[in-house]
Amino acid sequence: MFSGSMVALVTPMHTDGRVHQESLEKLIEFHIENGTDAIVAMGTTGESATLDEKEHCQVIKQVVEMVNDRIPVIAGTGANSTTEAIELTQCAMEAGADACLLVTPYYNKPTQEGLYQHFKKIAETVAIPQILYNVPGRTAVDMLPETVLRLSGISNIIGIKDATGDLQRGQQLINECGDKLDIYSGDDATAMELILLGAKGDISVTANIAPKAMHEMCAAALAGDRDTAATINERLLGLHSKLFVESNPIPVKWALYDMGLIPEGIRLPLTVLDAQYHDVVRGAIKQASAS
Repeated sequence: MFSGSMVALVTPMHTDGRVHQESLEKLIEFHIENGTDAIVAMGTTGESATLDEKEHCQVIKQVVEMVNDRIPVIAGTGANSTTEAIELTQCAMEAGADACLLVTPYYNKPTQEGLYQHFKKIAETVAIPQILYNVPGRTAVDMLPETVLRLSGISNIIGIKDATGDLQRGQQLINECGDKLDIYSGDDATAMELILLGAKGDISVTANIAPKAMHEMCAAALAGDRDTAATINERLLGLHSKLFVESNPIPVKWALYDMGLIPEGIRLPLTVLDAQYHDVVRGAIKQASAS
């Protein structure tokens, strides 16, 4: 249903933490001009954990309106409360999002049965297409392939973002669920290889900084052109790693600020990137822009 480079969009903020509307629109135009294939709003990179429900819904609505059907919009609507996730997903559907991205419930560590019932309940309650999101490094819960396979039988669960960085896991998902679900990478460092194995694209942090290159790399990998994809990806390796020198989205927001695209704002408990990493991130940006 979706493919290519799908940016995990940051949420621009004033230094006092208010959402910066003008920069949000500037970022959307930046991505559309540079070939980004879809925008994922209000995911982890969008600081969904620190926006309240009203703000969360408002940002989704604004992104949908600003994009104006030019590329798909996928709304992050996951929560560790099933009721809250349903409310956010309903809000995204009403706002006109094309699909929702639902992270595994964090902190409360549900069982595999709990994960199945959580996602089943959301899918049965809200009719919008839904993409599962497994990122155990942040949530402290790992949705196993057998649970994904169970969920793949629900008609409006259409994909999974696998952010484990484990290519063996990704291949297993493609083999066992690929005829029912689209598999997406959620790990920039291994995204090229996963696409070459059969994934449909990458929900990307790196695409915030290098949208054109990420679009071209994903397109080449989707076409099975390993050589071209690898040549582009070589330039992006620094960003794939250096955008995680501190917790995401700290480095990527600072990078966009340094590029003049957004203000410096970020919400506590996250803080602005430590000065010791400024040149490290700048070097990765320079490497990515080299031809």
